[in-house]
Amino acid sequence: MNVDIAQRATSAQRFTVRLPATPRSVRLARHYAARQLHNWGRSYDTEANRTAALLVSELVTNAAVHGRERGRGFRLRLTLHPGPHPTLRIEVTDPRPDRRPPAPGTLPPPSRDQDSGRGLLLVEALSTHWGTTCGDPYTKTVWCEVALT
Repeated sequence: MNVDIAQRATSAQRFTVRLPATPRSVRLARHYAARQLHNWGRSYDTEANRTAALLVSELVTNAAVHGRERGRGFRLRLTLHPGPHPTLRIEVTDPRPDRRPPAPGTLPPPSRDQDSGRGLLLVEALSTHWGTTCGDPYTKTVWCEVALT
């Protein structure tokens, strides 16, 4: 199949990895995301790379804690949409469609005396938009998109 250079330059680039739902996987997912963004031309020391790595950490932590089901892991997918306004879509799919987070814009403020509960607030603050989809009865995907300019 022939694809001309202009079409190739605007094609989305994808990276997918499956990991077990463990605390160690949060670090691995963050590392894989930072490395992939570096390979896609967003150096490790850029704000875009650091922001994307933080968003991956938050979404993967939620999957490991709230989306965990014995014997099943989760999938991290990164999709880079190049062009004049490059965007990165981060998707984390876990096996718990019954445990959906609150809808965007409806997150409760964190309790002052709790050490957790701020991850999705960070996702909402740092991404252009985010949400949850259930494509089948067995999984859910929490996703966000971030501008890389």
